[in-house]
Amino acid sequence: MSEYRETTTGEAKSQGERRAAFPNMSLPRVWTSNVCDAMNIDPVLASPAATTSAYQTSVRDGVEQDSNGNWVQRFVARDMFADTTDDDGVTTTKAEHEAAYQATLDANTATANRSTRDAKLAETDFYALSDVTMSSEMTTYRQALRDITAHENWPNLEDADWPTAP
Repeated sequence: MSEYRETTTGEAKSQGERRAAFPNMSLPRVWTSNVCDAMNIDPVLASPAATTSAYQTSVRDGVEQDSNGNWVQRFVARDMFADTTDDDGVTTTKAEHEAAYQATLDANTATANRSTRDAKLAETDFYALSDVTMSSEMTTYRQALRDITAHENWPNLEDADWPTAP
């Protein structure tokens, strides 16, 4: 989406909004620097989102001029959570909100890891049939898959934390 900053007010609007402001004016499909000069606008260039920590989010906060004199989108890092008080006067701290959010993330990760574990077990189920002799390595591997939820990094496992199939 093309965005432009009005030089007199500093207001940033999309190309569609600029066109709507001049319904009786024929504007070219591509806006060159000459068109921008005639309309008293500067193009706003895309910029990367702000760097955030675990419980922050990057939020668009207007436009700013970069070191090259170009107008770019401005992003700031904002906390995802704050202390809140409900209608009954019960206050929930920022730390409590963060803990609940992390618990949800961990639960989702655990569910995904259990699905992966179940799929790995299903891949080796034929070794557990009564007419097949399972090797001790396969028995150890399958037991390690069943015990994966007791791993010290559970539920945030790395690839190296998973047992290796024989």
